[in-house]
Amino acid sequence: MGMNSRRKFLKTTGIGALATTLLPSYSFAASSKQSFGVQLYSFRDEMAKDPLSTLKQIAAIGIKEIESAKSNKGLYYGLSPEDMKKACADLGMNLKSGHVALDSDFQQTMDQAEASGQEYVICSSMPSKGQTADNYKQVAEAFNKAGEACKKVGLKFGYHNHEYEFESQKGQVLYDVLMDYTEAELVHMELDLGWVIIAGKNPIDYFKKYPGRFPLWHLKDMDLTKKKSTEFGKGALDISLMMANQELSGVKHIFIEQEEYASTPLQSMQHNMTFLKSL
Repeated sequence: MGMNSRRKFLKTTGIGALATTLLPSYSFAASSKQSFGVQLYSFRDEMAKDPLSTLKQIAAIGIKEIESAKSNKGLYYGLSPEDMKKACADLGMNLKSGHVALDSDFQQTMDQAEASGQEYVICSSMPSKGQTADNYKQVAEAFNKAGEACKKVGLKFGYHNHEYEFESQKGQVLYDVLMDYTEAELVHMELDLGWVIIAGKNPIDYFKKYPGRFPLWHLKDMDLTKKKSTEFGKGALDISLMMANQELSGVKHIFIEQEEYASTPLQSMQHNMTFLKSL
């Protein structure tokens, strides 16, 4: 259903009015109060070359929150945690989160996260391979422990999914095993909405099954044929529907992530910001 036919459908069925009363966040995206973040993996090459001028360009298009990603120059693209914090703050942005590995250097990772002033450390992929419920239960236990360690120093630990966690073993969706065996107050889920739809699942079903469990999102549109990320409105994710269900998911921070681009990361991100304002 295209944008216009959807509007017409909502109008004629009165669902639009209903949605607005039931879901105050329905037209929330258009509100200037809503601030969006970006996962810096979207600008990985630019950040590796010149982090400061790249951050400046990101701030200029209206991005307010930053999530870093571990790179071959460390957690902050060659900057110290303190310099990264200052660079963001000087540009009116808040370094909120970072993608890290849950590995033998995790203590050092926590120390750096503390120094950077960020709130979340997010494990960016499964720390141990094995697509079995037993492995996911063990990982959940490791996540609870990491969450406990983070909580002690005032950080929040979380996990970011790809598509493979939504595979099933003996009729059990592995991601659900992870959800069921992690403690909500210790493991803060970052749901990558793009990978969820690539896996053939619906994020809304997860919001309903685990309400309030997803304080972080990766808002990412996906081309289902190419199985690649694309600019907002060009893929299969119903972004306005996602935005209407923020409250149900418990989302506090929405990070836009795009890994492949029509032209440049900056142009794609400008397109995405304009798209969100037009909702």
